[in-house]
Amino acid sequence: MEATSMLPILKKKLAFLSGGKDRRSGLILTIPLCSEQTNMEELSVTLDYLLSIPSDKCKARGFTVIVDGRKSQWNVVKTVVLMLQNVIPAEVSLVCVVKPDEFWDKKVTHFCFWKEKDRLGFEVILVSANKLTRYIEPCQLTEEFGGSLLYDHIDWLNKRLVFEKFTKESTSLLDELALINNGSERGNQQEKERPVEYSFLPSVDPETVLQTGHELLSELQQRRFNGLEGGMSWSPMDDELLAQPKVVKLLDSLREQYTRYQEVCRQRSKRSQLEEIQQKVMQVVNWLEGPGSEQLRTQWGIGDSIRASQALQQKHEEIESQHSEWFAVYVELNQQIAALLNAGDEEDLLELKALQQQLSDVCYRQASQLEFRQNVLQTALEFHGIAQDLSQQLDGLLGMLCADVAPADGTAIQQTLKLLEEKLKSVDTALQNLQDKGQGLLDQMTSQAPWTFEKDVSIENKDNIEHIQGLMEDMQLRKQRCEDMVDVRRLKMLQMVQLFKCEEDAAQAVEWLNELLDALLKTHIRLGDDAQEAKVLLEKHRKFVDVAQSTYDYGRQLLQATVVLCQSLRCTTRSSGETLPRLNRVWKQFTVTSEERIHRLNLGYTFNLAAEKILKDNSQLEEQTEAWKELLEKIDEVEATGKTLLDRLTVPVIYPDGTEQYFGSPSDMASTAEHIREKMRAVSQKKPQSLEPVSHDS
Repeated sequence: MEATSMLPILKKKLAFLSGGKDRRSGLILTIPLCSEQTNMEELSVTLDYLLSIPSDKCKARGFTVIVDGRKSQWNVVKTVVLMLQNVIPAEVSLVCVVKPDEFWDKKVTHFCFWKEKDRLGFEVILVSANKLTRYIEPCQLTEEFGGSLLYDHIDWLNKRLVFEKFTKESTSLLDELALINNGSERGNQQEKERPVEYSFLPSVDPETVLQTGHELLSELQQRRFNGLEGGMSWSPMDDELLAQPKVVKLLDSLREQYTRYQEVCRQRSKRSQLEEIQQKVMQVVNWLEGPGSEQLRTQWGIGDSIRASQALQQKHEEIESQHSEWFAVYVELNQQIAALLNAGDEEDLLELKALQQQLSDVCYRQASQLEFRQNVLQTALEFHGIAQDLSQQLDGLLGMLCADVAPADGTAIQQTLKLLEEKLKSVDTALQNLQDKGQGLLDQMTSQAPWTFEKDVSIENKDNIEHIQGLMEDMQLRKQRCEDMVDVRRLKMLQMVQLFKCEEDAAQAVEWLNELLDALLKTHIRLGDDAQEAKVLLEKHRKFVDVAQSTYDYGRQLLQATVVLCQSLRCTTRSSGETLPRLNRVWKQFTVTSEERIHRLNLGYTFNLAAEKILKDNSQLEEQTEAWKELLEKIDEVEATGKTLLDRLTVPVIYPDGTEQYFGSPSDMASTAEHIREKMRAVSQKKPQSLEPVSHDS
């Protein structure tokens, strides 16, 4: 019986040999009944298979059968026990029926196994799972019965399948090897004259079968050893179950027959190897000197672009791939010839050495040709790659030079100039690399090639050399044109830097004029406490006006420069539309304010000078004299000037656009007015007493 024929049934685990033993060293057969109805035919087949595994010696010690009825019905248990009488009556010594916690109390009275012992041929006991240890040691019971014995049914089944497969294959292989070996010995002379046939090979690989057997034997020995070390006296893969001696015997027979078979193969191989080597050597030589050389003979171009060079390189790789297959054959043949030279007969040495030398010369010559061609193509690809990169850089630089320049400020122009210089430097570097790589390629093309194939190398390379030189010259001319355009662009952008600088400085001049105007209105408010101070303030104001005038002139000059630069650059600027009107507007405001300031200072100087003369004159004048009348006129003139000045202080500065501005703050003006009034009062006190009332009335 084979496990493969009943594998679905065995997988159901209707019964199993756990490897445990009872106290009489008899095997324990376990029948785990489930809640579902058990198929008695399948159980009978399973028991027949399991009982065919142990040896007769092992069967003679009898079996202890554990019927696990905890999940089954009483009638099923009874049927199974009665079935044991028909299947294995002679081998069963004890049947332990494991009852559930709630036992079939009423039904058991109808059937008592102990009364049927003589008829059954074995003893049947009803026992709870926890009482099994009274009859079987715990170390011989599996975990479901509270024991410590490990059992994996799937693992056991897999090992049985491996064992049966090995037994079947090894037995068949032994028959085939014996037939081959015996037939080879009888017809050795006839076998020398014919090649190895398919029938000479066994149906299965002997190495695979031997490997399977060794793994199986190693597994059996390892499991048994581990079992003994762990205190287990039995394992399900022990030699009594899987017939370890049978595996050893089959392996020994296989090794013996396989050794003889290998010797037969070696003899046959030795006879055919020399003839096969000679044939392969001629195949390699004929191909390399024929189609292989013809392929290289037609490959001379280097392409005119990266794509063309890559296509040629791909074609060369295909040629190399075809050569590689023959070179691999060469390596293999060289190794075979070397082995035969070391162990060959004297009569074969000269012929083998001649074959080896011929093969090596042809292969090395062809390999050098391939390497030379590959180096030329690789250099050409790098050359075209640099040329394409340089062309793209020149296109980018030209596009940048052809684009309109509209930078926002001088910083943007500086950045653009820096970018132009960097691009030009990169172009210089790329052109130098192209020239270096091109010269190297020319040196390769014009050097003596390792083969000529009866052709003039200079004629074949003429087009390639002209292409390389022409491409380098074209790139040089393009680079020179770009340099000329960069010079023009650089000059234009420097002018734009000047333009932006003039515009910025002109705007700054406007800001300065605004600041001067603001300072004139807010801080230039004093008129002087006396004539001397008024004269000093007047002189300071003239200098202040000179500064403003120079600032205005500077702004005008800058704006005129922007007009010239714009005409040169043929571009528009905002200065004529915004900055110039602002400059003129501020200058007009400053001029009006300055004139008002000068007028007030002049009035103040005239007032203080006249008042001081009157106040310093201490002479006593007689009435109605000319001097007396002159004094009265001067006093009246001072008072009139003072009133005019006071009125002027209250009047705002009116700009051309109608806006108004006052000098200083109201408190500043009030302080200045009060000082003028005090001086007017002091002058009034110089009038003769008799005339004072008249003076006040006037």
